[in-house]
Amino acid sequence: MQWPTDFIPLFTPSQSLTPIGNYFVFLGEDLLLTLDGRLPSGNQITQLADPETTFVFGRLRGLPCIAATWPKDLALPDKLQAVSLRNAFGLLPDGNWTLAARAKRMLGWDLVTRFCGACGTPTDALENEPAKLCPECQQRFYPQIAPAMMCLVRRENQLLLARSPHFKPGMYSALAGFVEAGESVENCVHREVFEETGIRVRNLRWFASQPWPFPQSLMLAFHADYAGGDITPQPGEIEDARWFTLDDLPPLPSPVSIAARLIESGIAELQALR
Repeated sequence: MQWPTDFIPLFTPSQSLTPIGNYFVFLGEDLLLTLDGRLPSGNQITQLADPETTFVFGRLRGLPCIAATWPKDLALPDKLQAVSLRNAFGLLPDGNWTLAARAKRMLGWDLVTRFCGACGTPTDALENEPAKLCPECQQRFYPQIAPAMMCLVRRENQLLLARSPHFKPGMYSALAGFVEAGESVENCVHREVFEETGIRVRNLRWFASQPWPFPQSLMLAFHADYAGGDITPQPGEIEDARWFTLDDLPPLPSPVSIAARLIESGIAELQALR
């Protein structure tokens, strides 16, 4: 999933609501859509009460992309609905879903950077970049991104899949974990796979990346081959981990995540070997 090629990112706060623009707006954590799964029009948005927050976070085909938030208990007109961002995947075109994910991330960043984390002074938004500046101590605050690796391990005709305690019942996925300070992504892959399952890997192969706004991750996905070890699930982190063949695959992640595409790619590799 990528931004539309004609999208230009920016950050301009305190914009008033107008009928003209691309609106990516939230009630609490949920995205506001029409009943048939489209983004609401500017005319529909301007009929609502004044938002808690609003700013322009980019331009698409020359029109502003506007992020805004309202309380989750706002009464909605009959033609609008609030949908979780995860559930909006598949309703919106990929480009619009990706921009909605950016809007959600920028709204979260705007909220937590209204005051300087070093001295507590209210921050000022900069004009030409998505950043805020403390007028007192000159600290700059940019949207933070937390890099995280994901790895699908293959052993001959089997894939290593695991489940975390917070997964929905029965679902398994590829292994994942956050990059530590001072650690390369490749080292993170080796460390996380071993910590979570006791398995050693080799032959890392880059797959793809995906911004993941829950809340601020950048997922970096790899394939890898089994190098040794016996499965030993990490207590508190991994509820279960197993080797699966194509004939006994468990329920897999939703298509909204890069995990689904990574596993689909691994399945295709195994099918090609048959």
